Amino acid sequence: MSYLPKRGLFPIKNSQKAKEWSEPKIILFSFLAILLPSAVLLTLPVFSVSGLSFMDALFTATSAISVTGLGVVDTGSHFTVSGKIVLMFLMQIGGLGQMTLSAVLLYVFGLRLSLRQQALAKEALGQEKKVNLRKLIKSIICFALVAELIGMIILSFRWIPDLGIAKGLFYAAFHSISAFNNAGFSLFSDSLMGYVGDPLVILTLSFLFIGGGLGFTVIVDLVKNSSKGFSRLQLHTKIMIIATPTLLLIGTLFFYVLEYNNPNTLASLSAGDKWLAAFFQSASARTAGFNSVDLTQFTQPALLIMIILMLIGAGSTSTGGGLKVSTITVAAVATWTFLRQKKNVVMFKRTVGWPIVTKSLAIIVVSGLLLSIAMFSLMLTEKAGFDKVMFEVISAFATVGLTAGLTANLSEAGKFIMVIVMIIGRIGPLTLAYMLARPEKSCVKYPEENVLTG
Repeated sequence: MSYLPKRGLFPIKNSQKAKEWSEPKIILFSFLAILLPSAVLLTLPVFSVSGLSFMDALFTATSAISVTGLGVVDTGSHFTVSGKIVLMFLMQIGGLGQMTLSAVLLYVFGLRLSLRQQALAKEALGQEKKVNLRKLIKSIICFALVAELIGMIILSFRWIPDLGIAKGLFYAAFHSISAFNNAGFSLFSDSLMGYVGDPLVILTLSFLFIGGGLGFTVIVDLVKNSSKGFSRLQLHTKIMIIATPTLLLIGTLFFYVLEYNNPNTLASLSAGDKWLAAFFQSASARTAGFNSVDLTQFTQPALLIMIILMLIGAGSTSTGGGLKVSTITVAAVATWTFLRQKKNVVMFKRTVGWPIVTKSLAIIVVSGLLLSIAMFSLMLTEKAGFDKVMFEVISAFATVGLTAGLTANLSEAGKFIMVIVMIIGRIGPLTLAYMLARPEKSCVKYPEENVLTG
């Protein structure tokens, strides 16, 4: 007879303790439960060539698990093979998403999710309430692993001839995981600048982080319902499949035009390579974090376009960050609805509920406040211009990982500020707001009165 527990490693008969945990606390706990031990682990000599201070290890671990990609040390040369494997593990965990990770951890430790927490997890993953959560999580993990395996195989055709079988396969696996999870970590000191004109590398990585940025929900909906017609797709899917190529096209055109004559970026490239580089930076700006040209040499207008794309970010329930495409779309349509004096927010012949509209506006307002505080704090600790501070903070908050050159020279206080920004950016600004505000439901309704605005 087996005496092994049926539920997890540490079974708990009474799941009341799990039920008492609020959703924001579960999300934060799941993040810190991996982050802090990983930071301590990276300080060990076996994981780095010349040692790593705790602050640098904390920054690197946070950047990996938040799938940001900012680094205070060179990933390829500073970490040993063991250290790089740890980073791959952290990127994979971070890319799965907080609710997926939370559910996995609670199942492992024998804790049952309350009905409310299960509903929240399914809502965060964009699924109906009747979906089996465990099967859903297994499907997400399998989908991620298959996509990364395909990417690794394709990339190995480029790097095995250049680096050898073992090193080539490892580089292919590392960059495939980094790309699909929108992490932006690269084992090359100049990111992908050496492959600016290589379609196999650039397009493979682009499709990986675009696919990861669409999200599992969108992919499943497209597979199940695309053959039935556009009208059968979910509203979120419709938004993503229209907004994503639109943003890619707009970003590509802007980067191509603005950097066309810049001798330090696109001017020296052939016509085809110019378009490839412009497309890659447009796609990467929305949370992927790779660069095939030197971003420190970008013109100010191009940097502004990149900041806007970073803020918009990827899709909800995806491996990417940012304010999210659907959030910006809902807020923009709601604004247009107000200007046209319409009563309801309508998209693709579907009415968007006002709770969704107010949530989108709340995300934008709270994010703007947090970004302002972070930028102000970083201006106090660092000797850098406003443009670099703004670029770096937004890159960290949107979990993009692109840098204008400031991250490598951050002070200890600056690193800590950026760690906080990356954590908030990954777990979500509203999660932090919920923890601080301690929202309570009320059945009391007071009389309405007008407020003068505008």
